[in-house]
Amino acid sequence: MTTFRKEALERALTRAVTFNHDAKEKISDYFGCNVFGKKAMKQYLSEEAYHSIMESINKGTKIEYKLADQIATAMKTWALSKGATHYTHWFQPLTGATAEKHDAFITPLDDFPIEKFEGSQLIQQEPDASSFPSGGIRATFEARGYSAWDPTSPAFIIGDTLCIPSIFISYTGDALDYKTPLLRASAVLDKAAVDVCQYFDKNVTKVYATLGWEQEYFIVDEALFNTRPDLMSTGRTLFGHDASKGQQLEDHYFGSIPERVIAFMKEFEFEAWKLGIPVKTRHNEVAPNQFELAPVFEEANLSNDHNQLVMDIMGKIAKRHHLRVLFHEKPFAGINGSGKHNNWSLATDTGKNLLSPGKTPKTNLQFLTFFINSIKAVHDHADLLRASIANAGNDHRLGANEAPPAIISVFIGTHLTAILEEIIKKVKKGKLSPDEKTNLKLNIGKIPSIIIDNTDRNRTSPFAFTGSKFEFRAVGSSMNCAAAIIALNAIMANQLTEFKKDVDTLIEGGLDKDDAVFNILRNYILCSKNILFEGNGYSDEWIREAAKRGLSNIKTTPPALNAYISEKSKKVFKKMGVMTEREVVARYHIKLENYYKKIQIEARVLGDIAINHIIPTAIKYQNLLIENVNGIRKIFGDDYKKIAATQIESVREISSHISAIKNKVHYMIEARKKANIIEDTYEHAVQYCEKVKPYLDEIRFHVDTLELMIDDELWPLPKYRELLSI
Repeated sequence: MTTFRKEALERALTRAVTFNHDAKEKISDYFGCNVFGKKAMKQYLSEEAYHSIMESINKGTKIEYKLADQIATAMKTWALSKGATHYTHWFQPLTGATAEKHDAFITPLDDFPIEKFEGSQLIQQEPDASSFPSGGIRATFEARGYSAWDPTSPAFIIGDTLCIPSIFISYTGDALDYKTPLLRASAVLDKAAVDVCQYFDKNVTKVYATLGWEQEYFIVDEALFNTRPDLMSTGRTLFGHDASKGQQLEDHYFGSIPERVIAFMKEFEFEAWKLGIPVKTRHNEVAPNQFELAPVFEEANLSNDHNQLVMDIMGKIAKRHHLRVLFHEKPFAGINGSGKHNNWSLATDTGKNLLSPGKTPKTNLQFLTFFINSIKAVHDHADLLRASIANAGNDHRLGANEAPPAIISVFIGTHLTAILEEIIKKVKKGKLSPDEKTNLKLNIGKIPSIIIDNTDRNRTSPFAFTGSKFEFRAVGSSMNCAAAIIALNAIMANQLTEFKKDVDTLIEGGLDKDDAVFNILRNYILCSKNILFEGNGYSDEWIREAAKRGLSNIKTTPPALNAYISEKSKKVFKKMGVMTEREVVARYHIKLENYYKKIQIEARVLGDIAINHIIPTAIKYQNLLIENVNGIRKIFGDDYKKIAATQIESVREISSHISAIKNKVHYMIEARKKANIIEDTYEHAVQYCEKVKPYLDEIRFHVDTLELMIDDELWPLPKYRELLSI
């Protein structure tokens, strides 16, 4: 066995559990202790400052500059008491990762240093924006960018640094991040939803989207990871034959969590709870060495911040345990990939989940209103939702056995399907009798509280109603949830705005409120029925049926992203004030560039491994076979061809695979060169998708075939059976 692989396996197999946290405190005793949340603010802020920041969080009001200094001082005092020495504006640029620039609190003052942190420093920082992707919003030499405090997401401490969640904008005010449009989309959805809620409950003054993400991921040993250049550089294995035992027996799912992994999980959860992240669920996922964690639902902006923070913490904690976390959507071929299911709903400041049936006719009509408007929004903007979850990694996953297809459809279950059909039939005449209205409303309330009786969980549906929420299953594991939630909040805000106009028009025409609502909902059901599908999304029959219904089936990222710059999408974003056309187009170009750059990196890594690792190994083994054949020839003379027929055939077969690999790597390089001279961003991405990417699978086929032929002792890279079982 090659030295590197052998040493890696020895290290992986002899690891000891490095963390044994047996907490003596209850979780509730230290939960949020590293967060400047309500408890800390009440302790360190004046009543006026505390009231001001809570008004900002709950109502979006601005914090006065005079109070900003007081808040900054209190935040600094709290942070210093926790051992902090630095502060940073923590933001989410369009790289997909988080960003931070640390400044020390220390300030020299007449040769006597003091810790200083003022309101101006809290409210705004000026990180260099020149090297962050902007999609053409600003040139490289235009370095100025601003990060600005987001009071709705509490500051927190990691290590010795006070982290202040912030938006990130250019000198001209354009959004260069995920948080800015997410906050805008949340605000406009709040207003549109409150306006509609007034039909049913005058006490509602605020509506916010909730998000409960489910983070899937793989774990591999650090030593094995470090001997796989493809994992290190791309996050996925570009080579590797299927292990004899993969997930066929389905024995990993919900099984006993391995000791090293549970130690990692315990330490991670301990750190997450201190940061106020309500992680609750952990378990083995379907594929070997695949796991999942999920938190309690939170307001979407805070939940998204927590997901970005979780991914960062997981990576750091894993290294302490000599492990590596893989967030790539498809790190291993032939087994399940990883998603990040976004469970989305709407909640009011009166404590009502708007997507949960109620106990009275009034609340049930309210539920129907938001439920049907959600379906209508998805129907009208399915391509935009598809674009929001498009990336190179997700292209490998969508449509496979663990992920929904690229066709956007909505699953609602048999009970709710029957209710929608009943509305279509009974509301046909325009007006309903009081008894008919009550019966319709009460029928909704008959939905059992047990979710399994409400709607089954259709794993093949990209957008499934699962009891009191919609589950957007198609979001990729590595992605920032904000991209999907921005699109979802924006189209829902637009839909609710149109709904109110339609209902008010009928009311002005003489219909009472309930009749007006039912009539509009009936129209929406009729024009949105094509998006509803209750069957197997993986079936060929559904692909044909979806085409008949006019539903898109966009399987790769470049054409999927075109929905961002369609006139319909740009109009919605602009109308709702979520993004300007300039900001939308910038994101389109950034996503395209990210796509082809990832494939470019994969192609370069693949070529390097194939030429410098695989082919030399194949030749070395081939030489051993040739030596064996020559030895047999010396002993048996002319009969050697019969005796050594297997070896001779292997030499020929290995030669054919070597030639194929070398030729295809050459053609792949030439295809890259042609793609790289194309200036148009879209055509550049398409060229990589259609002309470069296919070589990845073609070369892989020959390498994986050689893996089965070459002596295991010579193979240079850890194999799937090792990566997925150790």
